[in-house]
Amino acid sequence: MTSQWVAMMLLISSVYSGRVLWKMKERAINVQEETVRELLTLNTDTTLRPVEGDIRQPLDHFNRRNTRTFPQRFFINEAYWKHPHGPVFLYIGGEGPLSEFSVLAGHHVTMAKQQGALLVALEHRFYGRSIIPGGLEPQNLQYLSSQQALADLAAFHQHISQKYNLTYRNIWISFGGSYAGALSAWFRGKFPHLVYGAVASSAPVQAKLDFSSYTTVVGRSLMDESVGGSEKCVKAVWEAFAAVEAALLRGEETQVGKDFSCCETPKSLEDQTELLRSLADIFMGTVQYNEEVGLLTIARLCSIMTNQSKAYVEGKEAYDRLVRLAAIYRTMEKETCLEVSYEKSILDLNTTTHVSSGYRQWFYQTCTEFGFYQTCEDATCPFSRMMNLQTEIQLCPLLFSIPQHTLPSNIAFTNLYYGGDQPQTQRVLYVNGDTDPWMALSVVRNGTNEDKHRAILIHSSAHCADMNPTRARDRASLLQARQEIESLVEAWLKNAAQEHMI
Repeated sequence: MTSQWVAMMLLISSVYSGRVLWKMKERAINVQEETVRELLTLNTDTTLRPVEGDIRQPLDHFNRRNTRTFPQRFFINEAYWKHPHGPVFLYIGGEGPLSEFSVLAGHHVTMAKQQGALLVALEHRFYGRSIIPGGLEPQNLQYLSSQQALADLAAFHQHISQKYNLTYRNIWISFGGSYAGALSAWFRGKFPHLVYGAVASSAPVQAKLDFSSYTTVVGRSLMDESVGGSEKCVKAVWEAFAAVEAALLRGEETQVGKDFSCCETPKSLEDQTELLRSLADIFMGTVQYNEEVGLLTIARLCSIMTNQSKAYVEGKEAYDRLVRLAAIYRTMEKETCLEVSYEKSILDLNTTTHVSSGYRQWFYQTCTEFGFYQTCEDATCPFSRMMNLQTEIQLCPLLFSIPQHTLPSNIAFTNLYYGGDQPQTQRVLYVNGDTDPWMALSVVRNGTNEDKHRAILIHSSAHCADMNPTRARDRASLLQARQEIESLVEAWLKNAAQEHMI
């Protein structure tokens, strides 16, 4: 990339959402996997070692003249399978690398033990190792889409069925969380003859350009006393962000940079917006993964933001508390400084030489299919109004040559194709936590008649919390939700067995 290109990018006041939030998500995954890894080292049962392999998939399922293929990684765990007629539990990979823990730990693995299921998992195309050389180049990203991903799952279904000589008696149930939760629901909707039922955890099935309702739910969760929030906490957040903006408007960016231990002074408007976005991400990530991983929780965050310590300078308490919170975040992430360079952010986002994080691929999908831009457009947003929609969508044409005016139609097509948050599918269970901001784009109400058991809303629960292994500190509402999921999955399997006997 040329410096001239970067300069052109900097002329436009645009930021992409969630660099800190993305890091917090990656850390959440790493912490969970490390916990499982430690447990597995204590287990000498060699049958728990999964099979890893690759399946050659068509690069374009919808153009048979295109004969290019790519290797797609999968994992299999046969330890609990009641051969030959036991069910198959399919774990769907999402916007990141897949690991062996996808078939070794989690609530779906607990249910596999109960039901004697074969566990299989498929990595999403263009994430992790499942990508062609040069896959991050714009001309190759055209093959990255949820539609292609569903076709991959159908081909993988055929591969596993042939490998294990499966028949109609082997009932398939799919599982996924977040974007992969939406894929789980959509797989059931588009391929009902392949998968009998689907569990969709924290699944944003409604594509939305301006996802301002995300920050609305964050603000509401920060007020929720059942998870440690309060009105006083949200008021303190409002005051803190207003204080930072005021300091920047007064031209005090050098002092602000020192206070928040920024890697560089946020002199430009773009860098200042990047700083405010990163600070907001700390709150957003804490709410999204509340009580699941990490040192920060809503309760601790609000305790910091409402602390009445005399150590804070009078009149600057809200600002100083936010400084303290940012320092705790940096310690948690083992970062010596807070990166706020907009130029560096764009350079990182536009790299095409490595695929480990998956952020470039995911941003491409937000442009072509989903939106999901977490803005502060709504009046209830407790953060900075500099986090607006226009600053988000301007990156689509600059990074991928996707015109801004096409984004609304791209998102509208996604909702038309899948049904949005009014899907007409049966035997799909949507599971959400009511503190999770992503619940705003999911299905949270039960249907009628045959579809009356389609939604579980877990009180005081976070993003994809139901998918994790049970812990002693889990809330009663979460434990009850897992029992409801187990009961419904068991009922599906019994009903399928009876249908096949008729």
